[in-house]
Amino acid sequence: MSVAFLDPGNLEGDLQAGAIAGYSLLWLLFWATVMGLLIQLLSLRLGVATGRHLAEICRDEYPFWAGLMLWFMAEVALIGADIQEVIGSAIAIRILSKGVLPLWAGVLITACDCFIFLFLENYGFRKLEAFFAVLISSMALSFAWMFVDTKPSGHELVEGILIPRLSSKTVQQAVGIIGCVITPYNVFLYSALVQSRKIDLKKKGRVQEALNYYTYESYTAVFVSFIINLFVTTVFAKGFYGTSQARTIGLVNAGEYLQERYGGRNFPILYIWGVGLLAAGQSSTITGTYAGQFIMGGFLNLQLKKWLRSLITRSCAILPTIIVAVVFNRSEELLDVLNEWLNVLQAMQIPFAVIPLVHLVSNDQIMGGFKIGTNLERTAWGVAALVIAINGYILVDFFISEVHGLAFGIIVCVAASSYVAFIVYLIFRGTNLGSWFGSHGFAYTRT
Repeated sequence: MSVAFLDPGNLEGDLQAGAIAGYSLLWLLFWATVMGLLIQLLSLRLGVATGRHLAEICRDEYPFWAGLMLWFMAEVALIGADIQEVIGSAIAIRILSKGVLPLWAGVLITACDCFIFLFLENYGFRKLEAFFAVLISSMALSFAWMFVDTKPSGHELVEGILIPRLSSKTVQQAVGIIGCVITPYNVFLYSALVQSRKIDLKKKGRVQEALNYYTYESYTAVFVSFIINLFVTTVFAKGFYGTSQARTIGLVNAGEYLQERYGGRNFPILYIWGVGLLAAGQSSTITGTYAGQFIMGGFLNLQLKKWLRSLITRSCAILPTIIVAVVFNRSEELLDVLNEWLNVLQAMQIPFAVIPLVHLVSNDQIMGGFKIGTNLERTAWGVAALVIAINGYILVDFFISEVHGLAFGIIVCVAASSYVAFIVYLIFRGTNLGSWFGSHGFAYTRT
């Protein structure tokens, strides 16, 4: 689960936040991680208490058209995140191969080795978990090494975490941090991963015991991921904040900048960065494949063999990623801009995962005695409201800065209106106001 906070999209958001905003957005990284932890706990609570994952329950609880829309939004978020993850691995492969392998070759290698790693599951789920532990440890060691070597300011680091600061110049980076920390498709993944442990749902004590252990696991995983993200942000804040290169740094050229700034003949920081980036990309592409299986199988109720479903879901992401790799291979600046907007895309999709989740874990017919309390429910809705408000800002800002011409303006207005209308429907679905939309709330009965 910690991989959700450590994919290449996160690293892209971290390094750009550090280079452009310095230490000033560390507080947002901390609170975004806390919000991500809350959502993770709610998702695993749903999975443990019901024995089903979020996509399956959404298929039963929402009308067919709404279920299709939720599936489409989840797939869009998954493809956007997967492009970042595979491209991140491809960049790392290009770094470690000293430029011999181009981006498109790295994409193909990542696509193939992802399936090889998934075969580990045939030898037991614990083997796969151990493999993930190795990858995360590689990230931690690589980025910790860079953190120690750069010797960032401890005073500024603590101040950045404790004192909220935000300027108009760093809004896009702030939105990107939220979008890449709270990854929409992982909300579906959390509730499915907990199914790997068999739990007797008829014994309340056993369910509570499982919830307790998963909670401890989540706190540990999120703490580790926060520290790694903190390492990356502070390294780039110390080295590049206020410099002329700050707004040109991205995943593609970050290694070269690090080597130029901190490296030397005897300290190959470029390759240390490459190892950490490769570990982030490989682990996240595997979780993305898992998430694609659960999302497609849950929403569409497809009874396919695992390898075939993996091939379909992986192809949905690999094909556009290869196109991106070929088109942007010679333009590092455009590729970094694309990564920034993919992070924003993640933020735009968060409501379509979080709102149904909050509704479901607040419903006693679905959760039984494990329904969340009033205070936690209010907090969860507060998180959802914050994300929706940020998305509203993005829509307005995009309309003002990018929309030119009547035809394009009409298209954007229709798309924005549909986006807002669907969010409003999801908010009121399952409440007393749900009857306004021709629904009668949720009907699933927990067994």
